[in-house]
Amino acid sequence: MARLKLTKRYWERYKLIDGYILQKYLKTFLLAMALIIVIVITFDVSEKLDDFLHNHAPLSKIVFQYYLNFIPGFINLYSPLFIFISVIFFTSKMAGNTEIIAILSSGLSYKRLLRPYLHGSIIVAIIVIVLSNFIIPWSNRYLMEFENTYFRTIKKNYFNSVHFQTDERTLVFADSYNTPSKSASRVCIDMLDNNKKIVRRIEADKITYDTIKHKWECTEYFVRTFDKSGEHLRYNHKVYAALGIEPEDFRLSAQQIETMNSLKLYSYIQHERLRGSAAVKPSLIEFWQRILNPLAVIVMTFIGVAVSSRKTRGGIGMHLAIGITIAFAFIVFMKITTVFAINGNLSPFWAVMMPQIVFGIAAVVLVKKAPK
Repeated sequence: MARLKLTKRYWERYKLIDGYILQKYLKTFLLAMALIIVIVITFDVSEKLDDFLHNHAPLSKIVFQYYLNFIPGFINLYSPLFIFISVIFFTSKMAGNTEIIAILSSGLSYKRLLRPYLHGSIIVAIIVIVLSNFIIPWSNRYLMEFENTYFRTIKKNYFNSVHFQTDERTLVFADSYNTPSKSASRVCIDMLDNNKKIVRRIEADKITYDTIKHKWECTEYFVRTFDKSGEHLRYNHKVYAALGIEPEDFRLSAQQIETMNSLKLYSYIQHERLRGSAAVKPSLIEFWQRILNPLAVIVMTFIGVAVSSRKTRGGIGMHLAIGITIAFAFIVFMKITTVFAINGNLSPFWAVMMPQIVFGIAAVVLVKKAPK
């Protein structure tokens, strides 16, 4: 019975310590993010005030459509960095006040001390996953709508040398495409068989989409069919035809991946793969960043604990200097792997995952070497 009471007393003590550290973890992070968001918005307002006034942007839209939708993206982008700084800040303070020494002296192991840090990082990582995969794409629609109305009034409406695939057997080429008129010039559509040989070719001097008939008005329309008996040609000066393509297929910059949730983004990637689009790699990098980047919150948390949990002469200043150096090394490494993925042969998955693995290993090593 006495042993049971003793165990219960230790369990209550550990719960108290867990709550204390978890509270510091979340409070410091939220305070740091709130302060930096206020500072960033203040500088952004001072920089864009002339544009707001010149374009007659209403105050309600500036506050609720622009800045309110700006905040989730900022939190998602900088949460690993500010989690790292927050952990170093309050853990260094605890170490400087010999709180960590007192906690370890009470019988709590260093490994057990890390549990509230893990719980806190998982909470923040889940928030980041929800933000990046669902909330931010939704808020980006309103953000981009505001920017297109009050900042970027010039849009690209004309494209040259358009080529894409609608599926594995259909290739589309056009000399140019005009977005407002929904028309393309010098169009060629090749249809292939299983052996990748052309079995049908459609050519037209100009095609214009009819929004009422939902067909293309084609001028100088040729249809060439190839079979064992040879080539067969059909010609019409003007005809309405369903070509199996839509006006959106021609718009090279139409799909904004920032406004798609992850489910739509995945479908978009599959579609762009069939088209042979150059947008596949950047889209895959965006997709994997949404899924895997929340791991950086956990990794940076453990690196922060390992770096700042011992008492040093430099105090918080020394820990922050070391921590910021590590954080920027992590960011630079992420940028380098992204460049290799876009311009080289590195897989987008590994471009995003590699920094997490490398710094994850570093976190394990630092935690093992941390003073117990």
